[in-house]
Amino acid sequence: MIDAIDNAAGLSPGDEHYNLRRLRPEFVEGAEQCRLSVLQPANDQGLEAGLRLALAHRMAALNQAWELVADYEAQLVAMAPPEPLMALAKGSTALDEPLATLARHVDLITLTPGLATANDITRLEQAGLNNPQIVALSELIAFVNFQTRVVAGLHLLRSA
Repeated sequence: MIDAIDNAAGLSPGDEHYNLRRLRPEFVEGAEQCRLSVLQPANDQGLEAGLRLALAHRMAALNQAWELVADYEAQLVAMAPPEPLMALAKGSTALDEPLATLARHVDLITLTPGLATANDITRLEQAGLNNPQIVALSELIAFVNFQTRVVAGLHLLRSA
């Protein structure tokens, strides 16, 4: 099974690094299960799929993970989201609430996580997010940033 990380890293069956990933199949399966659970959860907690994809696209772009950007963009465009979600995905900061706060938070955690404080959670609450939504957002941020780093690492291995 080729997963999203394989696709983004350009791996295919028979490739040395594809096979290397399969030495720990639980990690490959786990990453794919995490991807599905943060992008298409059974209970979206009020953070709908288009919003999740827009945020994933934004984070992939911040990390310069262009293969993931293309994948997230294709998924997002297929959903025909409203313009504010496309603007969010494309990196706009001129957004209405709560998208402006979500963009600020995603950018902060993606680019400078060490600068995050409890006040950043308070800002999410003030923008109308409840605790389950904040947890779901945190899971999404954690996964996409993990995914971009795994893909970057695989690109480095392939270039060595």
